[in-house]
Amino acid sequence: MSALLWALVALPLTVGTLLAVAGRPAERYAPGVAVGTAVAALGIAVAVAFGHPRVEAPLLEGLPAGLAVDGLSGFMVVTVTAVTAAVLLFSVADIGPGEARARFFGLMLLFGGAMLTTVTATTLPVLLMAWEVMGATSWALIGYWWRDPERGAAADTAFLTTRAADLGLYLAAGAALASGQAGSLALDDLADATGAWSAVITAGVIAAAFGKSAQLPFSFWLSRAMQGPSPVSALLHSATMVVAGAYLLLRLEPLLAQSGWGGQVVAWTGAVTAVLLGLVAVAQTDLKQLLAASTCAQIGFMVLAAGAGAVTGGTLQLIAHAAAKSLAFLVAGAWLTSLGAKALPALGGAARRHRTAGVTFTVAALALAGVPPLSLWAAKDVVLAGALEDNAALYVVGLAGAVISAVYSAKALWFVWQPVAVSDDREQPQPQPQPQSLPNAARLPLATLAVACVALTVTSFPPVRDAVERVLGGAPQPAPHTWEFALSGALAVAVSAAVWIRGPQLLALPGRITALASDWLGLETAARTLSVHPVLRLADALAVFDDRVLDRAAEGTARGSVRLARWTNAQAERLVDGTVESVAGGARALGRWARRPQTGQLHQYLAQAVAAFTVLAVVLVLVR
Repeated sequence: MSALLWALVALPLTVGTLLAVAGRPAERYAPGVAVGTAVAALGIAVAVAFGHPRVEAPLLEGLPAGLAVDGLSGFMVVTVTAVTAAVLLFSVADIGPGEARARFFGLMLLFGGAMLTTVTATTLPVLLMAWEVMGATSWALIGYWWRDPERGAAADTAFLTTRAADLGLYLAAGAALASGQAGSLALDDLADATGAWSAVITAGVIAAAFGKSAQLPFSFWLSRAMQGPSPVSALLHSATMVVAGAYLLLRLEPLLAQSGWGGQVVAWTGAVTAVLLGLVAVAQTDLKQLLAASTCAQIGFMVLAAGAGAVTGGTLQLIAHAAAKSLAFLVAGAWLTSLGAKALPALGGAARRHRTAGVTFTVAALALAGVPPLSLWAAKDVVLAGALEDNAALYVVGLAGAVISAVYSAKALWFVWQPVAVSDDREQPQPQPQPQSLPNAARLPLATLAVACVALTVTSFPPVRDAVERVLGGAPQPAPHTWEFALSGALAVAVSAAVWIRGPQLLALPGRITALASDWLGLETAARTLSVHPVLRLADALAVFDDRVLDRAAEGTARGSVRLARWTNAQAERLVDGTVESVAGGARALGRWARRPQTGQLHQYLAQAVAAFTVLAVVLVLVR
């Protein structure tokens, strides 16, 4: 069984790398190979979900690399591989032969493999490596059409925003090592840290999770991520990167509870995100932007569940949302390919022209709205039951977020089911392009995901819910009462019906509020004002300081050194030359003096010897 666990992560990573590196020669075979790999990974995921294997390999001294499949990660690996297989099958029809298919399918497999490694990692080093690969491949996929500068800028924004938040994981890892109580960096040991180190670990994990899952204040990057291909949006928004942060918070719920404050911060951030980003979704006139904002709002319920300790509800919400959101994005991509439009007014009648797409999108939208008996209706109530147990105000805010989800979902349905395209001023019909037929390869994943949106409802009711809770382990969690199911279902149906009957004019708000919501609450502008622009100004100031102070100081020092060298050279040359000439002159003088006694006459030599011996005798007498 441990070999299957290694194969689960190695298969998509290896095949994805080979396809991405092979490039053009593999274009013809890339779709079939990718879909086959995804289906094989799904089979392996089902096997390991029941087997719960655990493996470990040496990585660094005292820091092993560990992978394991338990209750939570078992649900995650099946969800990730199932959605990946459906999206890749749809991509066979959506990403045509004229595109760089080997690069696309290779990156998608790498992305899925990184997510599988993330959800099975048992130690922070492995989690960090998978986290980084997931971020890098998401950048490459969002900027897949890299020749378009706008798409490249969108990929950069998404990458830099999430990358800045990812630093929290490194902070948490450093604090865990410093604390000494989580020295192995095992995820299960992080809750053992105490004091200030525990607070640092909790803060780092929360920051990284909020950034990856596009929770406030990081939500704006998800809007820019819509520049990628529709299958990328479907995979990224449903079961992989954007839910990775929510998964991490659910995994580390004991750490949040142990901190004393982390749970409340996480729960309230999730609840507020569900409300505010739901309002952002209501204000959108672009279908993909509406779905992107709804992703932030729906993941807010998972984050709320992690903060309130409702791990079972958060898990059920995650699985149900993966099916509904991937289905919605795939249909949006099909309409974009077929009709060349993604603005809601231009999609009038789209559901009528493509009945398969229209019916399946309706299932996805009603599931997102929380209309019974679809899966997200019941899953949300399991989450909200945990919120009610924790704090009544938290339950009210969460319920308000659920009502808002019905508003934006019904708005999308109203537009796509209109018999003719509706203009912004509701006076002139828009020209209707000739629709292209939906390929058969795209129909199967749409139908399968639509069935999942219905079938997953049973997981939120006994006895299946009780079985899920036992598999996840942990403390028993509060179950929703009958009145909670009835209340949320009735509100969803009533609000959806009101929007359907009255149309978008029911949603008219003051211009400033609409503009603020349409601009995603000005979050990107605020981020640029508070972070990007000050950093750029600081960089400009440092560049000026470098040019005018450091460069001039370095150049002045160099010029002074050259002048000193020249002066030193001149003085030293004069001194050395003078000394050498003096020594030479003295030697010549001594030579001349030494030549004078050399006359060649014997009596002069005798006289010199007598004088020398006389001087020697005097010296000897004096010395004694």
